[in-house]
Amino acid sequence: MNSGNILIGERSLIEISELPQKLSTPYGTFVQHTFTEKDNGKEHLALTMGTWCICEAVPVRIHSECLTGDVFGSARCDCGDQLELTMELFQSWGVGVLIYLRQEGRGIGLANKIKAYELQDQGLDTVDANLALGFSADDRRYDFVPDILKHLEVGSVELLTNNPAKVLAMQNSKVNVTGRVSVETDTKPESISYMRTKVDKMGHMLSKHIEYQRSEYIGSHYLL
Repeated sequence: MNSGNILIGERSLIEISELPQKLSTPYGTFVQHTFTEKDNGKEHLALTMGTWCICEAVPVRIHSECLTGDVFGSARCDCGDQLELTMELFQSWGVGVLIYLRQEGRGIGLANKIKAYELQDQGLDTVDANLALGFSADDRRYDFVPDILKHLEVGSVELLTNNPAKVLAMQNSKVNVTGRVSVETDTKPESISYMRTKVDKMGHMLSKHIEYQRSEYIGSHYLL
C-alpha cells in the first residue's frame, strides 16, 4: 500500500495526504487514510476496518458529507442514519471501507444546501430545489474513487447503497461491483417527502417506500 505525500500513478486524480493513523470509535478501531484531489485541493477520508486480499470483494460505503445529518442528526434526511448503520455493519462483520467524500449537499456546498432547504420548505422537493438554484439534481463526482480503492488494494466491492445510479457510476469507472447491500433505515416524519423524492425521481431502492412510483430515469442527470 502506498503512503506519504505521493501520487498514485501519473494519471491519478488524487494524492495521499498523510500516513495512515488509527482511529478509535464506538464501533471499533479503524485506520484513517486522507486523500487530496489534485485539481482542486479538496480533501477526502477513508476509514478501513479489518484486512482482505485483493482477490475478494470488500464491503464499501461511499458516503458524501452531510454536516447537518452526520454531525447534528438532522431529521429531514437519512444521511446520518445511513452512516451509523454502515459503521454498525462494519463492526459486526469485522471488515469494511468507508469512503467519506467532502461533497456536501450532493456537491453544491453547505450554504447552497441551506438555501435549497428554504426552497423545500416553500414546497419544492430536493431535486427541484437544486435545479431552481441553478445546479443539477446531483453535482457529486466519483471519478477519483477508483484511485482511492486502488491505494487501499481493494479489487472488488460489495457496495453499501440504496442508489442504483451509484452502482452504475462505479461500474462505469471500471470498479468491479459484485453486489449491493441495502442501507435502508427507518423514515422519520420530517423526511417522508425527501424519501419519496429519492424513490420517485432518483430511483432509490427503498422497500418501505415501494408504494411510490420509481422513476425510469436514473442516469447522468441525477448522479454522474
